[in-house]
Amino acid sequence: MAAAVTALIILVIILIVILSSISTLFYTVKQQTVAIIERVGKYKTTSQPGIHIKAPWGIDRIAARIQLRMLQNEITIETKTKDNVFVTMNVATQYRVNEQSIKDAYYKLMNPGDQIKSYIEDALRSAVPKLTLDELFEKKDEIALEVQNQVAEEMQTYGYIIVKTLITRVEPDAEVKQSMNEINAAQRKQDAAQMLANANKIQVVTAAEADAEKDRLHGVGIAEQRKAIVDGLAQQVIEMQKTGVHLTEEQIMAILLTNQYLDTLNQFAASGSNSIFLPAGAEGIEDMRTQILSALQVDKK
Repeated sequence: MAAAVTALIILVIILIVILSSISTLFYTVKQQTVAIIERVGKYKTTSQPGIHIKAPWGIDRIAARIQLRMLQNEITIETKTKDNVFVTMNVATQYRVNEQSIKDAYYKLMNPGDQIKSYIEDALRSAVPKLTLDELFEKKDEIALEVQNQVAEEMQTYGYIIVKTLITRVEPDAEVKQSMNEINAAQRKQDAAQMLANANKIQVVTAAEADAEKDRLHGVGIAEQRKAIVDGLAQQVIEMQKTGVHLTEEQIMAILLTNQYLDTLNQFAASGSNSIFLPAGAEGIEDMRTQILSALQVDKK
């Protein structure tokens, strides 16, 4: 009876050992992950996603599980520009493990995030002081690319790939920011005043040109009207001569002066003027005609 109990105990122990060995014999690796396997403390292999077998009782162990997905590291750094303005910058760096250098990525760096942060801070503190604040805003993307290339070259030796580096925010000191806003506001007011002055200038010039054109057209109209009168009078003179009626130069001039006199009276009436210095009677026409003809005869002499 005692022998049977002893044998049963031994069998149970054997079963426990077997089950424990089975539980440590198999392991799985998830998608987008690899496992670093060490044998007796030394690197043995890198296991890809799936189910695997390893030596039990601690001979083989899973030293680490490495993510192959893209990671992002965000840092905030304060530095100074060339024109002595302190700025706070937010930088986001996207990186991942190089699948061809997984062993280096695990064994060469304890904390890759901190290492990348140190490299980026050093690169930015070297690049930003060479630029003024305005140049920093204008060349933000160029600086990010320069930092990315510099950090990527450094991290490549450690088995990491820098995918993208972005400068997401550039924030100057509060007093400088307020001064910049005031300068921009003053500049906008000055531009608005200049634009308003230009608009007024254009309006005045346009009005002057319109008045000049109006006067020109008015003069052309009067000239055309007088030409039409003279042409009509000449035609009448020709018709009268055909019928045997001959007008002297003085008679023709009298007719023209009479028409001009009547036109002048019409213009005064249309303008609403209540003062006139021309002869108002019919005898005044004869006086004007006589004076003009006398002047013409003096000019001819």
